[in-house]
Amino acid sequence: MVMDDIQANYISQIVIHGLWNRYDIDWHLRPDVNILSGVNGVGKTTILNRSVSYLEQTSGEIKDGERNGVRVAFDNPKATYIPYDIILSYDRPLMSGDSTARMADPDVKTELDWQLYILQRRYLDYQVNIGNRMIDLLSGDEEQRARAASVSQSKRKFQDLLDELFGYTGKTIDRRSNDIMFYQNGEHLSPYKLSSGEKQMLVILLTVLVRDGQHCVLFMDEPEASLHIDWQQKLIGMIRSLNPNLQLILTTHSPAVIMEGWLDAVTEVSEIATEITDNAQHPAT
Repeated sequence: MVMDDIQANYISQIVIHGLWNRYDIDWHLRPDVNILSGVNGVGKTTILNRSVSYLEQTSGEIKDGERNGVRVAFDNPKATYIPYDIILSYDRPLMSGDSTARMADPDVKTELDWQLYILQRRYLDYQVNIGNRMIDLLSGDEEQRARAASVSQSKRKFQDLLDELFGYTGKTIDRRSNDIMFYQNGEHLSPYKLSSGEKQMLVILLTVLVRDGQHCVLFMDEPEASLHIDWQQKLIGMIRSLNPNLQLILTTHSPAVIMEGWLDAVTEVSEIATEITDNAQHPAT
């Protein structure tokens, strides 16, 4: 990014021309939670993937803010970017020839493991940042010193959430470790040894935490994949409690995900799709 780049607070609109050469998509988004629903095959995942691809592109021909038939608009028309993360929910084995697997910890064997491996590094950076902020505040006046304890509030909430979620199997997070580690039956447990559902929840909450309360976007495709129904119900609320400035964009088939007051955040694909009557008007994307 260059000095003139301006960060957006959230995505306000996603437009896709010629989806599968059949539909135009025009989705106006909320700044907090956006849930895309619909039967299999209507394009939920494709809409998310095209939106992420737009954000990934930093070069190439841009015409009127559109790239390959896709346009993502921000709340601030002058903004040029927004930080974002993508959660991959399925715990598939890494390919045997994947170079990332050779570089990582020997226990990194699946896609969720690899996400955790990367997040461990971001977690260390996050802790350094909040530590530096606490030192600065403790070196200041009385009012600043009083605010120092609040700097680590989100980290404590994150740890409390994990203890609550994993407590049914006797797991607790090691609050003294710089890395993410757990105790179970008095012994240390690596995060790579968690169940698929536990790893998935850890990846989601850790991704939210390390953004450190900043405005950003989190994309998730069917996050309910490995989660117990109780965790599905709590998911959005937990994410919002860790970072209320985060904009959530997800797809789901699960009624449980929206049960805790998020019905108004649901958009059916049929509500934002217009069938193209003249294919010549739009190039295929």
